[in-house]
Amino acid sequence: MRNILVLLSCLVWSCHVFASEAAQPAAKPVTTEPTAKAGSVAAAIKEAGQPVKSTPSLLREPVLAGAEAARAREAAQREEELGVRLKASLARLERANNAARQAQPKRPVQARVQKTVVEPSVAAKDIATKNWDYEGEGGPLRWGRINPAWAKCESGNRQSPIDIRDGIRVDLEPIGIDYKPARFSVLDTGHTVQVNLGAGNTMTVSGRMYELVEFHFHRPSEERINGKGFPMVVHLVHKDVDGKLAIVAVMINDGAASDLVQMVWNNLPLEKNEATSPIALIDMNQLLPVRREYYTYMGSLSTPPCNEGVLWLVMKEPIQMSSQQIAIFARLYPMNARPIQIGGGRLIKESN
Repeated sequence: MRNILVLLSCLVWSCHVFASEAAQPAAKPVTTEPTAKAGSVAAAIKEAGQPVKSTPSLLREPVLAGAEAARAREAAQREEELGVRLKASLARLERANNAARQAQPKRPVQARVQKTVVEPSVAAKDIATKNWDYEGEGGPLRWGRINPAWAKCESGNRQSPIDIRDGIRVDLEPIGIDYKPARFSVLDTGHTVQVNLGAGNTMTVSGRMYELVEFHFHRPSEERINGKGFPMVVHLVHKDVDGKLAIVAVMINDGAASDLVQMVWNNLPLEKNEATSPIALIDMNQLLPVRREYYTYMGSLSTPPCNEGVLWLVMKEPIQMSSQQIAIFARLYPMNARPIQIGGGRLIKESN
């Protein structure tokens, strides 16, 4: 009787477990393991009077596996629902952004303009940056195009130097020269040797007084007298209180040495544009000829900017420098003379 009761209990428990498994959808079918466990239960039942204690634990494992599968399916379903909601939110945001962009006013499209840059030629660059000179691309024929402020060098009609000829002989008043020993400085400008003078040297002509500010040299002479040129010329530049210029030109022949010129050569600077200032005084009367007859005409500066309105006084009698002194200047400036300019019908007056 006792064995029958044990058997009935086991059958009831097995039915209950199978009913529970049928109620839970399984993630994967279990075929072999229940059969093996059922065989073990049957073997236990055949044993006399011994209860089977391990059977409930063995039958509970399929139930636990079914529950885990159910939880996995629920988690997958929730994740799928969350993904669907996220996609829907992103779609709504994209639609809102598109609507906002369409609502903004459209800016006019500006055409891109491509600028054409014309590079100047190499020669043009050289002319623009190079200083004026007495030959080559920076020479006298181009002075008026190197710098707009020098336009008179090309377009002027009262330019210097000229060939002085056919002058009208008149009683010209003597030039009132009042030169005194003065301080001086010597400068190599890159175009000539220039001597700057201290105050106190004056000249009076046609009732106007001018002060001597500097003198410089050219080789050969820029001026010609009746077609004749000279080895060198010295220009004595004077200025009045209104800034008007009067230049005395003294021709130089090869002959005796000049003490004044030698003093200048002794103080030549070693570098261009760096002046030397000796302690000694210079007497400008030594640069003037004994006879003071002259030619006079209206002209211009013979170097850029070639400003016109300059009163020229060209001495008839030349002075002298030694061949050695002329050679010293020639080593520095073999040629620094502007070519002869057109007379243009200017009036030239000449002392009797």
